[in-house]
Amino acid sequence: MRYFEGYRCGNCERDVPAGSAAGECPSCSGPLLARYDLGILKRNVTREEFYGPGRGIWRFRDLLPVYSREISLGEGNTPLIEAPALASTAGCGRLYIKNEALNPTGSFKARGMAAAVSRLVDLGARAGVIPSAGNAGLALAAYGAAAGLAARIYIPSVTPEGVEEECAAYGADVRTIEGILPDAARAMADDGFEEGEFAISTFREPGRVEGKKTMAFEIEDELDGRTPRWIIFPTGGGTGVVAFWKAYLELEELGWLAGEKPRIVAVQSEGCAPVVKAFESGAETMTTWPVPVTIASGIRVPGSRADRQVLRALRETGGTAVSVTDEAILDAAYGMARGAGIFPSPEGAATLAGLIKLTAAGTIGPEDPVVIVNTADWTRYRFMLER
Repeated sequence: MRYFEGYRCGNCERDVPAGSAAGECPSCSGPLLARYDLGILKRNVTREEFYGPGRGIWRFRDLLPVYSREISLGEGNTPLIEAPALASTAGCGRLYIKNEALNPTGSFKARGMAAAVSRLVDLGARAGVIPSAGNAGLALAAYGAAAGLAARIYIPSVTPEGVEEECAAYGADVRTIEGILPDAARAMADDGFEEGEFAISTFREPGRVEGKKTMAFEIEDELDGRTPRWIIFPTGGGTGVVAFWKAYLELEELGWLAGEKPRIVAVQSEGCAPVVKAFESGAETMTTWPVPVTIASGIRVPGSRADRQVLRALRETGGTAVSVTDEAILDAAYGMARGAGIFPSPEGAATLAGLIKLTAAGTIGPEDPVVIVNTADWTRYRFMLER
């Protein structure tokens, strides 16, 4: 039995049918979020059954949209590694690193793209089209190849070295655009879409949030219900933050949490911090960051199409937003490597830098259990070795 009912706009709450080709709300262009009949699910499935045997994100199909073909390259099942030495250095309680670098294509984007490409196959799509700073484009190229779906990827000229060639190796049509991610997005819009081509960019496709939601399910399973006090995530477009928020709302409604939902923290670079600025000012929406500058290309994103949902996620969970310097990101990368045996991406390192800043401020207490997420492999950021 499946419990997926369709989609609902996160802004105007318009309901959109499950089989709709709409990637965003037809009324207001807001983000579409999947909805489930949680009442029936609760009557039919126990927590133990939900977390029963299986591998990959499709193990959690009771809380994923229904697709006729579930595309997979083995995503999910990434390790949750306890880091006691880092916990002592950072000044928190038990500290865990969710290492998403071990996904196919090297990042958490694989989870979202597995679901998104599965949806496009059901829609009879010919191609997926995306602007990307690197990891999302790589995931689309790989999962598109696995599904027999063409991919067209617009990457900014500041994308880490090797991304263009790797996307092309999967057979993708890669177009390098001078500038940063918004410039690549504008080029995609200017080129337009032919019949059978679908935009699969952040919050213009509802499957990506659902696939990334499985990070939370794995954390709950691995900690055996000992929900962490804080989850710290590097934030660009915001799908990760919204995914965690949505997952824990669903688990709470199902009665499958032993305690309170975790407090979610969005970490950004001081050179590109629209979430932090909006959160600290009490705003409900974000202002586009004028000149985004940071070594962490995955969070060099000047705004979000789901700004309302990102800010709600932080506030409703009692979380916060924090910005860190690029120097602190590099310090944290080497600290994580030497203190936990994980050399993270700059975005992943930002979570440790954010944790250190929040414990120093007293926001996170010395007994608080914390999960930080290393979202990607470091190998596409080889400049980090030049320090």
